[in-house]
Amino acid sequence: MSVTIYHNPDCGTSRNTLAMIRQSGVEPQVIEYLKTPPGRERILELVAAAGLTLRQALRQKDTPYAALGLDDPALDDAALLDAIAAHPILLQRPFVVTPKGVRLCRPSEVVLEVLENPDIGRFVKEDGEVLDGRQAF
Repeated sequence: MSVTIYHNPDCGTSRNTLAMIRQSGVEPQVIEYLKTPPGRERILELVAAAGLTLRQALRQKDTPYAALGLDDPALDDAALLDAIAAHPILLQRPFVVTPKGVRLCRPSEVVLEVLENPDIGRFVKEDGEVLDGRQAF
């Protein structure tokens, strides 16, 4: 199964998601999206395939969201896309792409919805939360 994760290694949710993918028996293609940002078209594809709007895909915490005035409801998708393209940190993470679909994996266990083998068994998140992959979805 082909799996791609748009990953930020500084993000615990992203690290947990990557670990769950690997625990399922898959070595994914890892794209560190801050080093290799997806293009505008790819951003739109990911967001749409995940069933989100651009506004829902914006990350507010620890980003220039407020400084750029992105909370203004009058801003259209073109303006939001311009902001994400200029500041990739504004894109929520991690997005995971598999043949079963695309998900924004927040929380990280959402990844189980699109893995071929979601029965990953017991998984302990970095914060100590224990998941039983057999019961998640």
